[in-house]
Amino acid sequence: MITVEKIKQLVEEKIAETPNFIVDITVKQGNKITILMDSDKGIVVADCVAVSRHVEANLNRDAEDFSIEVSSPGLDYPFKTKRQYQKNIGREVSSLTKEGQKVIGKLLTVTDDAVVIETKTKEKVPGKKTKQLIINNINLTFNQIKETKVVLAF
Repeated sequence: MITVEKIKQLVEEKIAETPNFIVDITVKQGNKITILMDSDKGIVVADCVAVSRHVEANLNRDAEDFSIEVSSPGLDYPFKTKRQYQKNIGREVSSLTKEGQKVIGKLLTVTDDAVVIETKTKEKVPGKKTKQLIINNINLTFNQIKETKVVLAF
């Protein structure tokens, strides 16, 4: 059986010294290989084709048949790597914590073990007639986060 480790090694060989990075790799029953890649500068079809061809050229189809799909994760796919968080600093994100709390706001910073999300809410403040805009910075550790996605603005 083809292993995830083998595929990861082949992909890393191909994308070394490029702005591309691996988001996720799966190998399912029947050797159905799925590679999700992203890039600091935006992934293009040519990058996916190059990785697909490199992996295919380094596997022996006569020994084990396989299928391969290489793509970007898409906007609705949750972040899997810190590098995806870093790429999206300044964008509106939605994070769901393991406790079920949803935090929606602007991704401000990313460290090795946490992110800071700026939230804005309108709240009644004592002494004011109208609701006031309150800005809070929410610090979430990666251990607290169940998933984070980019919020699509239309």
